[in-house]
Amino acid sequence: MRILVTGGCGFIGSNFIRHVLGGHPGDEVVNLDALTYAGNLENLADVEADYPGRYRFVRGDICDADLARRLIDDSQAVVHFAAESHVDRSIEDASTFVRTNVLGTQVLLGAAHRSWTSGGGQDQERRFVHVSTDEVYGPLALDDPRGFAEDWPLNPQSPYSASKAGGDHLARAYHHTHGLPVVVTRCSNNYGLYQFPEKLVPLMIINALNGRELPVYGDGLYVRDWLYVLDHCRATDLVLRGGRPGEVYNVGGGSEQANLTVVQEIIRLVAECTGRPAEQMRGLIKHVKDRPGHDRRYAINAGKIMSELGYRPQMDFARGMAQTVEWYLDNRAWCERVTSGAYRGYYQRMYQGR
Repeated sequence: MRILVTGGCGFIGSNFIRHVLGGHPGDEVVNLDALTYAGNLENLADVEADYPGRYRFVRGDICDADLARRLIDDSQAVVHFAAESHVDRSIEDASTFVRTNVLGTQVLLGAAHRSWTSGGGQDQERRFVHVSTDEVYGPLALDDPRGFAEDWPLNPQSPYSASKAGGDHLARAYHHTHGLPVVVTRCSNNYGLYQFPEKLVPLMIINALNGRELPVYGDGLYVRDWLYVLDHCRATDLVLRGGRPGEVYNVGGGSEQANLTVVQEIIRLVAECTGRPAEQMRGLIKHVKDRPGHDRRYAINAGKIMSELGYRPQMDFARGMAQTVEWYLDNRAWCERVTSGAYRGYYQRMYQGR
């Protein structure tokens, strides 16, 4: 099938495109991305050459209804990754988050509804996968033995998670009202290759390599379930092909870790790979003023996707983090271009005038 992937130049989207093209030889992918600050075409630099005729990039905004309709008219599925996702940025200015995560999602849903009902009835062979986050459930107490289940009430606590919850509600409303074949996924914290360095894991790796401070919010004991990005891509693919319309599927890594533990593990791995003294890098840890409204813990119950679709995370935290650190060490030029902003020139070099 031809799949429209939104936000395909981002961290998770680019990994998903590689997963689909490598694992499903009959599939084609159209990648719609606005190339905002975290969208990096270099993440897919080799894809056009490796998969001729099966991959196409379109630069555009998901809020452009005409463009969305044209692309969805020609697609059998939509996998919607495009989102503003950094909580800190949402605290500074929520307007972009509302525009992209709420309005942009509604534009895509509306385009899919109009396109897929043009023959008079909803085409149930199509799929619209709306990729969301466990943050929409709100905080969980440290001693609560439960993980978020799909029927857990939504209780978002940051502008980011509130905007994602708005998109979730719209997606499910389009299924209930119009019969649109929508499936929602909610994942835990992703980590892995090609992640933009404002997020915890790549920021700590890059700063440790460069001898810079390692800023940790508050006491550093905020707990998250860590999900290796390629496990998330496999889960999303399973939902795309086998998920039931109207359902929500939680995706977790089965590995709860405190932020400070993650930082300590990164230090250990960087020291092991580079020969630098771990104790010296530990001295770079700086506990900084906490983020406003910082949720103490998230935890996922992924039993539904496991029982219905056979999902199991293949990467445990220790191996996943080791592979992630190794990738960033092997791709320092990529890191330098991203942190300097030089990666933005790739679009002009490759696509300007084409």
